[in-house]
Amino acid sequence: MDLAYIPSPSESVWHLGPIPIRAYALCLIAGIVAACWIAEARMRSRGAPKWAVLDLAVWAVPFGIVGARLYHVFSSPDAYFGPDGDPWKALAVWEGGLGIPGAVALGAVGVWLGCRQLKLPFALTADAIVPGIPVGQAIGRLGNWFNQELYGKPLDTWWAVSIDFDHRVAGYAQYGTFHPTFLYELLWNVGVALAVLLADRKAKFGAGRAVALYVALYGIGRFWIEGLRIDPAEDFAGLRLNQWMSVIVVVLAVAYLIFARGTRQVFVLDGGERVTVDWDSAEATTAGYVNGALPKGTEPGEIESAAQEAEDEPEPDRPEDDVIPDEPTAEEPSAGAGKPRDDS
Repeated sequence: MDLAYIPSPSESVWHLGPIPIRAYALCLIAGIVAACWIAEARMRSRGAPKWAVLDLAVWAVPFGIVGARLYHVFSSPDAYFGPDGDPWKALAVWEGGLGIPGAVALGAVGVWLGCRQLKLPFALTADAIVPGIPVGQAIGRLGNWFNQELYGKPLDTWWAVSIDFDHRVAGYAQYGTFHPTFLYELLWNVGVALAVLLADRKAKFGAGRAVALYVALYGIGRFWIEGLRIDPAEDFAGLRLNQWMSVIVVVLAVAYLIFARGTRQVFVLDGGERVTVDWDSAEATTAGYVNGALPKGTEPGEIESAAQEAEDEPEPDRPEDDVIPDEPTAEEPSAGAGKPRDDS
């Protein structure tokens, strides 16, 4: 028997007494936590209030999950509204089926609402948090592995994934191993995150241009990965709906990158209020920013304040006990010099 393939987990649900613990949900939660952690670190480096990302997540996460489910149902309606479909299954998020385009679109609406509540600039916030999104997506894709879903065409090689008979798509029951398209997307998303981080470090993106780069790169990867998948989906003119969506968002994102202008914005304190300035402005430098970011663990103006306090602090007076007497010189002999030695 050929063992040169990726095995699928035998279980995706464990029970803690009567409570089901689903691997898919755990992967989603882990992805959200990772995305929030990255976003928080980047927001703080730009002078945002501590834990602002958690307040944004209260809006973004529910909106994102609803958007992801709506997009999945829209792109694969037969499973829910077809002849053998079950409309109530559209609510069964725990069984899998979340569309990333919908998650990003409605999640962005949630971030916008959170920014309005916290009085944070939306473009600054979006550019700061966006590298965490593909990392969260990558971790979340592991849930598809546990659920044995979103795999591709039959494949006979060492990196193919084994799919149990009960989870095989209709018409492919005779095949045992398939393209692990969820793994392809996981690796692609990690690469997208690194590319956006490195490009942003060099170009200091602003005005939502980091978001546009993420959308363009993700759309390119999603187009070719989607072409390998065999799960039921709406199609048109030989392309699946998600491929058409990828083409549209890539074109729009590239156009935005070409024509949009804007540089990174950071927060500085002005009379106790946080205001935004360009990353390379004199105000940013004075507030302690180095190459467009605050040193870890500092607040805007904290370094400047500490330096100013050090300058204003008077030097302590030297105690009289510490005064060192002058050394005698040849011109000024010390007391007792020239007296006869008393050996008695």
